Amino acid sequence: VQLQASGGGLVQPGGSLRLSCAASGSIFSISTMGWYRQAPGKQRELVAIVTSAGMRKYADSVKGRFSISRDNAKNTVYLQMNSLKPEDTAVYYCNANLLTTTRTYDNYWGQGTQVTVSS
Repeated sequence: VQLQASGGGLVQPGGSLRLSCAASGSIFSISTMGWYRQAPGKQRELVAIVTSAGMRKYADSVKGRFSISRDNAKNTVYLQMNSLKPEDTAVYYCNANLLTTTRTYDNYWGQGTQVTVSS
């Protein structure tokens, strides 16, 4: 199983970015998919998660600015980030809890994508 993230980059404060993360491999089903981030010198923190039923949870710091969605047919999760602030600068990691075709339930991480918000 692999999670491939994309969409990071450099953006000015107030700008927008959209991250994508596609899961591939021997996947039977995916329960939660989400995004975490880690800024230099800080612990990795939850940004947003979405369940297979569409329930969403956001970190307080991103509520009203970020929106998480998923395409179950494509095993892909998206993070639309608007009104970006310098404090959103971090490496963003996608994450999934999934059941493989061999009926192993486990947690997987993507490789991380850098988001830099700076003028």
